[in-house]
Amino acid sequence: MATSNDIRKGLCIEFSNDIFKVIEFLHVKPGKGPAFVRTKLKSVTNGKVLDNTFSAGHKIDEVKVITRKFQYLYDDENGFHFMNNDDFSQLYLNKEMIENSQFMKAGEEVTIILKEVDETPLSAELPQSVYLDVIEADPGVKGNTATNALKNAIVETGARVMVPLFIEPGDRIKVSTEDGSYLERVK
Repeated sequence: MATSNDIRKGLCIEFSNDIFKVIEFLHVKPGKGPAFVRTKLKSVTNGKVLDNTFSAGHKIDEVKVITRKFQYLYDDENGFHFMNNDDFSQLYLNKEMIENSQFMKAGEEVTIILKEVDETPLSAELPQSVYLDVIEADPGVKGNTATNALKNAIVETGARVMVPLFIEPGDRIKVSTEDGSYLERVK
């Protein structure tokens, strides 16, 4: 069992009958009163983010997790199927366990977080960015370039991305999986 002094970014803890990953933390020692740790926690099971403050020395239940690389195979109406590249075993995850799944394409490598004790899957993390082909794009309006004008585009996974006016169908673009924003055109 750990204490609030052991809190660090990436630590997985059991809190409020769920497993959370610490995404931000700040140790605070006010001039008056006891020290505390202000945290931002993200649920690894459903992706919800919450803020919580732990008092100094507060006991926390640390959850041991392991990460493994899996290859995305396909999806069905309930979830996604992955394959472990080491032993070719397959794993199934519900749709709620993956954030921004609209950017996954078959063959993509995904990091899956597993509970170390019984290797039950907790969540999946996509790479920071992915390369996708533009299938369809709205026409760019000539003369509409005084500002950073954007238009709708549909990529090969079916996701909608806002892209600059010069992007055409057939172009390959780099997209951030965090917020779905266009990063750059790839040659």
